[in-house]
Amino acid sequence: MAEERMSYEQARDELTDVVKRLEAGGLTLEESLGLWERGEKLAAVCEEWLEGARARLAAAMAAPETGEAPAPF
Repeated sequence: MAEERMSYEQARDELTDVVKRLEAGGLTLEESLGLWERGEKLAAVCEEWLEGARARLAAAMAAPETGEAPAPF
């Protein structure tokens, strides 16, 4: 699945699995590096979703000050 189409929950869940596999050990260096790289991509997807949520929240909180109705979530 392409990272840009993943939901936050999908990326978070897969990232959790990646971390568990890395913590369990027993992987080759190549496998560990591949998982690490996948984890970095998944973390970036999660961060993108969270930044978007922060921006929406900031806009909703600022809206009453400008007299605009907040956008529905």
